[in-house]
Amino acid sequence: MAWYAAAAAGQMAFIWMILAHYGRKTLAGDLAGWNDKPLIKGFVAADDGGNAMFAVHVLLAGALTFAGLLQLIPIIRSRAPWVHRWSGRLFLIFSAFASLGGLWLTWGRQTYLSLVSAIAVSLDGILILLFAALAWRYALTRDYAAHRRWALRTFMVVNGVWFLRIGIMAWVLLSGGGVGMNRSLSGPADILLQFGAYLVPLAILEIYLLAQQSASAPAKYRAGALLILAAALTLVGTVGAIAFMWGPYML
Repeated sequence: MAWYAAAAAGQMAFIWMILAHYGRKTLAGDLAGWNDKPLIKGFVAADDGGNAMFAVHVLLAGALTFAGLLQLIPIIRSRAPWVHRWSGRLFLIFSAFASLGGLWLTWGRQTYLSLVSAIAVSLDGILILLFAALAWRYALTRDYAAHRRWALRTFMVVNGVWFLRIGIMAWVLLSGGGVGMNRSLSGPADILLQFGAYLVPLAILEIYLLAQQSASAPAKYRAGALLILAAALTLVGTVGAIAFMWGPYML
């Protein structure tokens, strides 16, 4: 619950930034205004296809993030299962579209700062497609225990982009300025953060799932302590992202 509260606060801030900046600029027809927020490659003149894909990808991220948050609320699953089912279907479908769109933007539009960053985000995209397919498959076969595990894994990799942003800001704040980072995201800390943005949350999730199944009280306490630490780091990264990365575009 502590981790979810910290993550939900950060993800709602992320959604608000998407709507306040990209949503408002898109509705106003000011596509060039996307570039008011520093981007690798946002609006490009005479690239109608790329601009359309970018718009769909970014705006879909807001809906996808919100649908994912709904999936983790127990009272919705127990008292409004139809909300859980439909938001879950949208989450998995949007995940696949966002992943395919992200892969196209990365390699088709060359939207990356360094080759290592392109490889990191592409691996994340492939994992999203694989995990989402498995979550959907087990839901169809009514193996809900397996479905839950793969849906949670999908949630973690889908939020890799969000984890990366709060991870960057947490490291910048805790290291006193971003030791091992550079503008092309190819420094040693950048590389660890880009792969760790989804591999570390996946590892923490596996520890949590194992602790749930374990009869060992120490194992449960260790997993609980790890989640408290994760909640604290999530909160630090969220505060940093709002203050330095999203804040000016949330107004």
